[in-house]
Amino acid sequence: MGSTPRRGDTRQRIQDVALELFAAQGYEKTSLREIAEHLEVTKAALYYHFKTKEDIVLSLFQDLGRPLDELIAWGEEQPRTLETKLELLRRYSEALNSAEPLMRFMQENQATVRELSIGQIFKKRMFAMSALILDPEAPLLDQVRSVTALFSLHARMFALHTIEGDPGDKRDAVLKVALDLLTQAHASAEHGDA
Repeated sequence: MGSTPRRGDTRQRIQDVALELFAAQGYEKTSLREIAEHLEVTKAALYYHFKTKEDIVLSLFQDLGRPLDELIAWGEEQPRTLETKLELLRRYSEALNSAEPLMRFMQENQATVRELSIGQIFKKRMFAMSALILDPEAPLLDQVRSVTALFSLHARMFALHTIEGDPGDKRDAVLKVALDLLTQAHASAEHGDA
């Protein structure tokens, strides 16, 4: 019984291999047959778990998006203090770390993302996160600081490839910048500065 792989393990392997192939050669140029070949399983075995490439991508969004949905639910139950908002950013950064391959897929396959309406799911999550850290009563400059803090976490995946350094160090630096921006926005709002 211990040597039999669980269904979830196979599903995860399929997702991982598919994501690798989608990133390497693009979503459109990757077939279910190629995914099955890389896994060394029959197409029928793959079909048991996923009927289409779209099913694989949607499952990735659901699985990798679950921590984000849980974080948003947690944030909605918390007081809107600076401490809560900083913790939201820390946890969001961690969630993005685990979703990095999916974020790269989105960046490299934008037409597919729009076609599969995954972009709408992502946008909805972003608006929910923004609502949790943004103070709509704050001056415009502080609102921009708050939203920029959130989006700076995404910048590290796309814009920081040209900056030299250890990936972990770059992640930490971006998180520090995001936390600084949010702290600055909060301090400015408390003191009436703009």
